[in-house]
Formats: sequence, structure tokens, C-alpha cells
Amino acid sequence: MTEDSKGRGRRAAGRRRREPATRRRALVVATWSAAAVVLLGGAGAGYLYFTLNGNLKTVDIDQALGTDRPADVGNGSMDILVLGSDSRGGANSAHGQDDGGSARSDTAMVVHLYEGHEKASVVSIPRDTMTSRPECPTGKGRADPGGQRRQFNEAYTVGGAACAVKTVEKMSGIRMDHYIEVDFTGFKKIIDTLGGVEVTTTEPIKDEYSHLDLPAGPAKLNGEQALGLVRTRHGVGDGGDLGRIQLQQAFIKALIKQVKGVGVFDNPKKLFDLAGAGTRALTTDKALGDVKSLAGLAQSLQGIDPGDLQMITLPVTTDALDANRVTPLRKESRMVWDALLADRPIPAEATANSTGDKSAAGTLVQ
Repeated sequence: MTEDSKGRGRRAAGRRRREPATRRRALVVATWSAAAVVLLGGAGAGYLYFTLNGNLKTVDIDQALGTDRPADVGNGSMDILVLGSDSRGGANSAHGQDDGGSARSDTAMVVHLYEGHEKASVVSIPRDTMTSRPECPTGKGRADPGGQRRQFNEAYTVGGAACAVKTVEKMSGIRMDHYIEVDFTGFKKIIDTLGGVEVTTTEPIKDEYSHLDLPAGPAKLNGEQALGLVRTRHGVGDGGDLGRIQLQQAFIKALIKQVKGVGVFDNPKKLFDLAGAGTRALTTDKALGDVKSLAGLAQSLQGIDPGDLQMITLPVTTDALDANRVTPLRKESRMVWDALLADRPIPAEATANSTGDKSAAGTLVQ
């Protein structure tokens, strides 16, 4: 691991595979929906605030990782690791074989909010990226030693949210200010509470694994269909994770349009219903683990439109030792992380040679 001029550790990354599935998150909806509480006044506000707070689950990332982390750059920007865990135990078992509660992070996005929070860049990290994993706490005073050539999404399996955060911080040299995780069932409920999301597909998409069967043309997706769309990979591109990431990014932009278009922020009841669904779906770091903090973040995101989002996949190429995995392009990946560290837009040349942003899957959804 090398260090930059400020002493921040850096590391490269890795990438992909082809197996069962995932679920994705709308960080924006999950956090925006929590803003409902700020519209609640009167005698009932305290009870409603208490109820929403009780929905949230938290992880104390700072306590778990201690001081072995990159420094906070303090330039007014904010970095959030957004994960979708694929545990198929309990309510999530309807979306795959029940695994007894074990989980992997099949969706991982680093969301960088630029100073002023008027624009953002989102870097998707393919789940099958091969990377070095640092030593991670695993609970009860134990630790996993990590090692070279570890698949990225196994970090969450090994050490939960704290290990996922630590792995991303070692890859990027960037301190994650916050952590947000959303699950299968919660994602569906958010979309259904919103009233569905309108998309237009340029070609039919059919995937028996994700139970998705969409004809070409406009459609309004309910929660189950939206989940199928962001999970599908067999029905698009080469059947791998990179095509699915492209669909996820296109869907998130459609979702943001939907939230802004239906007047959610002008409808306190709908906003509160979304806040209920959103807070029940979320696990956050301790600093975001109350409605006031989450609503503050939500309010700061209200001005971000789809056109204000720069969305890329971490620059990767096919892994030399395993054609079903990917590995980061070292120079290009460093360009991405350096740009975010400096609070600058990601340069176009960073993704020019990347396999990750060449999939045509993203053009299937408008």
C-alpha cells in the first residue's frame, strides 16, 4: 500500500462474477423519504419521530475500525458507502434460496457529494472485483486476516459493514463519512409506497432468474418488477455483473425523476409513508442513525437532479487469472479516487479503457 502526500493509505481494486443475484438501492429515496419527519408538526410529532427512530438499525463503524482509517479531508465534501446486502434469510428468502442469514454485498456504490451538495459522483464497485482485503474485526474479539486476491463482496460476509467500509477505504484512500445499507424487501416496499417507477425499455428484457419479463416500451414498475430489473443480468449484455450495474444506474436516475415528479415533498402523508418504508429498510452508521440526522442529509440532497449525477463503474478489466472476475485498472482507478479526494469531477479518460462502462445494458432503460 502506498501513501499520498497527506499520509492517506491507498490501494487498488478488483471486480466481478456470474451467480445468483442482488438487490439495489435507492440511496436517494431511502434518505429523502426520511425528510418526512421535518414536515410533522404539532402534538403527534414526538410520537412519530420516536416511531421512525425505532425503525432504524445502526452499526458503529467508528468504534469497530478505530483510528486505522484515512484522514478526513475537511473540504466540505461527503462520501457515503451504499451497500445492498443479499441475505436471503427471513423475508428476503422469497428472492432466492434461504441461506440461513449469511449475506454478501452484491451492490456497492461510493456516493461522493461535492461541496455544497449540489452535484454528486457515484462509483459502482463490481461485486466480483478481486482486491486486497485488510484485516477486519469479526466480533467477539476476533479478526479475519484478509489477504491478496480476495473477492470484494466477501468483505461484508467476513466482517459485515465495518469490513466493507474498511476494504473500500483501503482501496480508495478516502474516508467514508457514512454508511447506508438497504435490503430486498425494503427496496420493494419503497417502490410500492412511491406508487411505482416509470421506465422505458428500448428492447424486451426477460430473465427467468430474476422473474422479469418486460416488453419494449414504457412501463410502470411495481416493487417486485423494479427489484427484478436491478437484479437482472442474464437478460442483458454478456450475462455478467457489469451489465447489471449499468441497469442499476439507469434505474436510479429514473427513480430520482419519479420522486421529484410526483410531488412527494408536497404531500406530508405520502412523505411519512415513504419515511416509514425507508427507515425500516435501512441500516446506517451510528452518526446517521436517528431521524434528525437522516432528514438533514435528505434535505441536503433535494436539489440534486439526474443531470447532476456523474455515475461510473470503477475502471476494471477482465482478471488475468479468472475470466469470470475483474480487476481494477490501476492507473485509471487511481484517477477516479484522486479526483474525489480533491472534490473534482471524475475525468473522462479514467473510464475510456474500462470494461465496466462499455456495456450497452444501460441504454436499454430510459
